Amino acid sequence: MKTISQRELRNDSGEIMRGLERGESYRVTRRGVPVGMLTPAGHDVLDELTVHPAMGPRVFPAGVSRAERTDDVLSALRGER
Repeated sequence: MKTISQRELRNDSGEIMRGLERGESYRVTRRGVPVGMLTPAGHDVLDELTVHPAMGPRVFPAGVSRAERTDDVLSALRGER
C-alpha cells in the first residue's frame, strides 16, 4: 500500500485513479497523520489495515469478527442481513 499526502491526492488525482484501476491501494495522510484509505472497488481493506498511533486502537463493533469481509460487515451494520 502506498502512502500519499493530501496534496498528492489533489495534484495527482488522475494517476491515482489509474493506480486504483490497476489494483493499487493508497493511505492518505494530512501533515503526516493517516486520515483515510483509497482502495479499488470490491477490495477487502481489512486485510491491509495497520493502525497509526495517532488514530488510536482499531475497534470492531459488537458482533463483528475480524474474519468477516468488509461488505458483510457494512451490510450487518446497515441491518441488511
